[in-house]
Amino acid sequence: MKKLFLAIAMVTFGLALNAQKGTFNVGANIGLPVGDAGDVSSFSYGGEVNYLFELSEKFELGASFSYIQFLGKEVTRTFNTGAGTVTVTADAPSNAYLPIAAAGRYNVSEKFVLGADLGYAIGVDTGLESGFYYRPMVGYKVMENITLQATYSGISADNFSPGVIGLGGYYSF
Repeated sequence: MKKLFLAIAMVTFGLALNAQKGTFNVGANIGLPVGDAGDVSSFSYGGEVNYLFELSEKFELGASFSYIQFLGKEVTRTFNTGAGTVTVTADAPSNAYLPIAAAGRYNVSEKFVLGADLGYAIGVDTGLESGFYYRPMVGYKVMENITLQATYSGISADNFSPGVIGLGGYYSF
């Protein structure tokens, strides 16, 4: 799996070296945790920086670096002990990931953009598994340099696969 990510990175940066124009983007987002994260997290927020090289009039490719923070919530579990039931309530910890990905964007029109990020998310907190990262997105350019976006971010790890449905925006330089 790590060889695949290295190959994606090499192709991305190789294409980037041949590209003429590029765009630097900085953004922020908020979201609702789903999947495994929905069970233990109440809210998510994060940020992203990426640099995209214009390969054609409609297609851009580059590298993306993100931060995703899942805020823990109070979790209640009931266990059957054989002699009765026991209810336990505890605060789930907050968890953070640092995704590193190849990013592709396709400009459907002057206002709409479709894209995807594929890479590897590094678990920041102790004991948090790292895994394959994927993030499809749909964007709407409200101004020349400001784009609003709807995304789904997913991380596939061995024992925990968090996801987040998010809304955000980014500014292009």
